[in-house]
Amino acid sequence: MKKSKTFKIQERRIYRFVGCGLVAPYIIYTIIFWVYPFIWGLIISFKKWNIISPEKEFIGISNYLKVIHDPLFWISFKNTLFFMIVYVPMVIICSLVVALLLRRIKFLQAFFASGYLMSYVSAGVAYSIVFNLLFSGDGLINIWLSNLGITIPWFSSPKIAMASIAIIVVWKYLGYYSLIFLAGLQSIPTSLYESAEIDGVSNWTQFWRITVPLLNPAFMIILIFAVMLSFNIFTEPYMITGGGPLDSTQTFVMQIYHQTFTALHAGYGSSFAIVVAIISFSFVFVIRKTVERDISY
Repeated sequence: MKKSKTFKIQERRIYRFVGCGLVAPYIIYTIIFWVYPFIWGLIISFKKWNIISPEKEFIGISNYLKVIHDPLFWISFKNTLFFMIVYVPMVIICSLVVALLLRRIKFLQAFFASGYLMSYVSAGVAYSIVFNLLFSGDGLINIWLSNLGITIPWFSSPKIAMASIAIIVVWKYLGYYSLIFLAGLQSIPTSLYESAEIDGVSNWTQFWRITVPLLNPAFMIILIFAVMLSFNIFTEPYMITGGGPLDSTQTFVMQIYHQTFTALHAGYGSSFAIVVAIISFSFVFVIRKTVERDISY
């Protein structure tokens, strides 16, 4: 009896040791590349430092007050909201439509699904250059539209430049979000649809009463990802418009990059980043409280 008890204790210790060993690399990675930079950035945000000089002057919350009164902060905030309003509904609707179409495919479904992921794994700089050429004034898209007597200033008009960038980002994440929706669709029991058909429920009613409510977890994941992305957009506006025209595509990350590495205001850039992070997490918190629902079959 004592031997079996001792064996169980030793077995538990082995399991704990193996578990700690498996988790340790991720914990070390998180501490080195996430926790330490965040703490360092938080400390720097209360100081005046130009990166080059070893001297760091403590200035309290002056950087944070400067961020709040910075006109470019509010311009970036307005642009981010506009991007979010265009991007989030568009990417959710398009991804859901693609997922519904993929679900209908019975042969080579994985092949077609992986094809949609090609855009997601494409390099941001490369496809930004391609889309810049496609949507330019004399680009292929406007050449086609000119046959209809239409020419759209995709990136040269302050009114639609950010919306044009949102379309490009939708293209990039369409396949990734579609697979999340597809996984959610495949987890819904077919018996629910069969019962609805027996009761004479139309396909449209089935979609709104069965599919949409039971896809709430997938909606939540995609909505949070899309909102977080909206606050972290950088490559596309930086490569295509550089923040223009008339600051209509300025983003938070572009400002953080400029302040930290161009203007060499590391303390101000850190405070800028922390303020943006707080706003971003606040949006996610509100979304979880208002959209997230418990589902049951």
